[in-house]
Amino acid sequence: MKNQKWLMLVVALVLMAGTAGSLTWLRANQKLGKPGIKAVAIPGNVMMDIQLPERVLDFTSTNMPEPEIVVNYLPKDTSYAGRLYTATNGLQINNTVILMGADRTSIHKPEYCLPGQGWAIKEKSVVNISVAGPQSYQLPVARWIIGNSYQTPDGRKHEVSGLYVFWFVADGQQTTDNYERMWWLGRDLLRTGILQRWAYVAYFAMCAPGQEDATFEQMKDLIAHSVPEFQMAPAGR
Repeated sequence: MKNQKWLMLVVALVLMAGTAGSLTWLRANQKLGKPGIKAVAIPGNVMMDIQLPERVLDFTSTNMPEPEIVVNYLPKDTSYAGRLYTATNGLQINNTVILMGADRTSIHKPEYCLPGQGWAIKEKSVVNISVAGPQSYQLPVARWIIGNSYQTPDGRKHEVSGLYVFWFVADGQQTTDNYERMWWLGRDLLRTGILQRWAYVAYFAMCAPGQEDATFEQMKDLIAHSVPEFQMAPAGR
């Protein structure tokens, strides 16, 4: 029995050493894949320049600087772009793109980020949006209805709703499921030695409770006409 325990310990140590060695080899030999968005390399830097369209349909926009979480908490090789679009009826829609570099921790689950900002996730669905362009296609996106509340100086509590629409995209790959994204990332790294460079694309708008569907219709128009400006079309398009 004593010899058996020693044998199991030796086997476990060998397996651990082999796994550590494999991970070390992968890190040393992995190649960073191409992004699935239109990004320009910055000379001497793994970060990339991402340009979101300034004008889309009747929407005007302003450039959004990098938020504190990107500057202070995300890996330094994270690339970021953000624009705030305003419709003619005053609806504001925030569009952000976060592109990972060699450090895969640039992208976090929305289930963590939204509650951390005070938003409760009320409803989840996946829908298709018809993307405009010379060759239109169906873009699957995650459509979440979220809710929050705030208190005015007079002590009254107000409820507010939000629409959060997002997806993940890499070179030739796209998903609305973060677990699937992580699985593909690991699979491709083991098979090819290529670390797929994933981007997290999101659109966010606030609205009054009960106005979620109407708000989403405007968001669909913005997404359909802005996506071709910064994201690669699926293979064969």
